[in-house]
Order: sequence, then structure tokens, then C-alpha cells
Amino acid sequence: MTGTVNNAKKKPRIVPHKVPAPEQEPLIRRSNFDEVALGYTAEMAMKEAERCLQCKEPSCVKGCPVGVPIPQFIREVRDGNFQKAIEIIKEKNLLPAVCGRVCPQEQQCEKLCLLGRKNEPVSIGRLERFAADFEHSTCRVCLPAVAPPTGKKVAIIGSGPSGLTCAYDLAKRGHTVTIFEALHEAGGVLLYGIPEFRLPKKIVAAEIELLKKMGIEFVMNAVIGKLITVDELIEKYDACFIGTGAGLPNFMNIEGENLSGVYSANEFLTRANLMKAYRFPDADTPIIRGRRVAVVGGGNVAMDAVRTALRLGADEASIVYRRSEAEMPARKEEVHHAKEEGVRFEMLTNPVRIIGQDGWVKALECVRMELGSADESGRMRPVPVEGSEFQIPVDVVIIAVGTTANPLIRQSTKDLALTKKGYISADEETGRTNKAGVFAGGDIVTGSATVISAMGAGRKAAKAIHHFLSGEETAKPA
Repeated sequence: MTGTVNNAKKKPRIVPHKVPAPEQEPLIRRSNFDEVALGYTAEMAMKEAERCLQCKEPSCVKGCPVGVPIPQFIREVRDGNFQKAIEIIKEKNLLPAVCGRVCPQEQQCEKLCLLGRKNEPVSIGRLERFAADFEHSTCRVCLPAVAPPTGKKVAIIGSGPSGLTCAYDLAKRGHTVTIFEALHEAGGVLLYGIPEFRLPKKIVAAEIELLKKMGIEFVMNAVIGKLITVDELIEKYDACFIGTGAGLPNFMNIEGENLSGVYSANEFLTRANLMKAYRFPDADTPIIRGRRVAVVGGGNVAMDAVRTALRLGADEASIVYRRSEAEMPARKEEVHHAKEEGVRFEMLTNPVRIIGQDGWVKALECVRMELGSADESGRMRPVPVEGSEFQIPVDVVIIAVGTTANPLIRQSTKDLALTKKGYISADEETGRTNKAGVFAGGDIVTGSATVISAMGAGRKAAKAIHHFLSGEETAKPA
């Protein structure tokens, strides 16, 4: 693969379907943690890029939370200028190799693609991944231009997508940035939440190494609220950004959730992803390898958990979801991959009790549901069907019904304004909180959302923090 391939510009023509991307065969990949999607070759990428209509007023850009100039980078891919393509992307997006793999483009940029009105949209995510992978494969990763030192110091709490993006933008503006991370490795949800087969950890490590080369300091094992508080940080730093995510798991509060063999999806995935429990005993952290596993929930985290359970050796792995497949919030691609790998789907099914024997899970008692009227989310409300109780024999149950904000920051920070749901109250456009010099963004403000949305919040906050530090505007409390 070379950086420039001669390819005469052609007038865009309508090609209805995306160029298919190669993948591991389902029966092979369900037994390993290698990446499922193998990515475009140069020829595939250029062919897919030719589908782009190069709209004069591209609506796809409006669907990108960080505003990547999509037609411009795709044009460079089309013409074989792969290094130029990644340089264009990185003007807006610090983590293109990550976003190209895990972001729900079908609900963001690709959803607004003009070509997608009557045909399949341009595969923007796959092209972004290709450009990013090209950069890493050629070892031509360049450090961004950094402004002269301003003498201002900023503390970033959390090394997930919002924190990394905020740190990157502030460092480029010449500010001294320190990231405080509670765990022993940096990356946040990118590291502990997303499985290796969807996002190889070497990709996250490479992006973090770039930040270190820019001079950003990482302080590991730093639990803010215990080691030091936000109020103490703001006395030592000129500004502070809170990007701790929403990592406190929700449970269903049903009988049996305290049995051995019941996991929150957070714990299950953290053991497998961050602690590499699938390598036990070569890795120190064990995990229960259930023969029959039920995962309760219908989002991307549920898909990650059930597909991980298969790779750990489960004979049967099932999704138990109280609505129909049409209401599932998980990406269609992830649902499709799960079905290919043999995951069973128990739809319109709601757990009411976990049955145990000698302290261990033995079965999941459920009730059939039917859809009623729409609820506040706009989806049909599931209603129990009387007398429809039944049991699913299982030895591991994984609860993946969402997360909320960890209370440690709010409990240890004086007078920090919160929302009714316990998230930090912050201005949507600037990330300003009610405390002077303290900003916040990502899931700790919005609740669980996408990687790219959190990055967008980090970018907005960085801009506002820069203005605050430069005295260009006052950081009025939100």
C-alpha cells in the first residue's frame, strides 16, 4: 500500500450498494477474540469512495458530533491520497481508528447521506477506519502542531473519549494538561467496555501514546473524590474538566441478583477486556465461563457481553429482551453479527426472578410480554402477559440494563449542581458547570451515549476552557 495512487477524477455515478467489507467467518470468530471486521483494502476503499456524490452542501457533516469534513477526506481516499485523508480527519477527530469501528454511523453521518435516500449510504465509517489504519500501518503518525506554552494548567478527570479529546485540543492550544484516571490503564470505556473483537486495544494504546508525546501527563490509579477532590484540584489548576462517564451499573432489583454467577455487564466486560480474564490463568483475573448464559438487555453493551460469553466457551448464549427486535437500541450490525455467531434471542421476554441452588444460578424465570401504547421514549411499552411465566436453564446471568453516574464526584464536590437523575448539570455548548473553572462533558452529563458524542462534548468544553483561560470570556456558571 502506498500513500498516493494515481486515479483520474470521475463524475460521480450512482452505485446503489456499499462495497462489502471482509470479516472473519462466524464459526471461526466465535472461538477467538480477534477483530471481526477486517477492514477495506486500498482498492475497496477507493471503490467505495467513488460512490460519494461530493455534495456542495453535505448533510452528512451535520450528523457528525465533531464536524469531520467528510466529503473532503473521502475525495482524498478516492484519489489515493490516503495520508492527506487522515490529516483532514484528524483536524476534527482525535480517534478515527476508534470511531471508524465502534460509532453508530447509521444513526449519525450515514443517516443523513444524500445517497442513502434511495440507496445504501456511503460507508463513511469504514472509510474513516481505512484512512486511520493506513496511517498506523505506514508508521507515519505525525504530532499535531502545538501552540507555545501559555503557562496555564488544566486537570482532566477521566481518560475516556471526552477526556482524551478535551486534553488533545487543550494541549494543541499550548496549555499544560494532566489526566487523572481511576484505573491502572488509560482509555476509559474504550479499554474496559468494548471487547477486543470490536476494538483492538493496541489501537487505543497508540492514540494515548500520541497524547503522551504531545506532553500530556497521565496519573493512573487516581480516584478523584478519594485521592483528591475536585475542589482541591481547582485550587492547584487553572481549570478542570470532568469526563468520568456513567459507569455505575443498574440492576433490576429482582430476587436472586446476589447469587454467584450473576454479573453486571460492566464487571463482566471489565474482567474480560481490561483484565484479560479470557487468558486466565496466564492473566490474574478469573471469570466464570458459563455453559448456558443469559444476557438481559438489548443495547450494544448486551451484544458485547453475549458475544464475549460465546468466546469464553458458552454452549448457549441468549439475549433476553422485554421488547421486540424493532425496539432494540443496539446497532443492527452488532445484532446481525450476534445472530451469525449463534446467539439466541428471547424477545418480548422479561426476567422476574433468578433461581438458585446452593448459592449458584440455576435458572432465569421470565414472563412473556406484549407491546402496548408508546412510553416517554417513543417506543411501545411492554406489558406482561398473565400466566405466561417460564424458566430458562442458565448458570450465568449478565445484567445489561444501563448505567448511571457514579456518586463519588457529586458526593465529594461541594455545591456542584446536578440534574434530577444525578448527572452533572452543565451547559450543552460549553460544558460549564455552576462552579467557576469547572467544566464537564460526556456521559457524566448526558447519561450513556456514543463515543463520538462524548468526543464532541470534550471538544466544545476545550474551546470554552481555552476562552476562559485566555480571558476572552468569563466562565459564567451554568
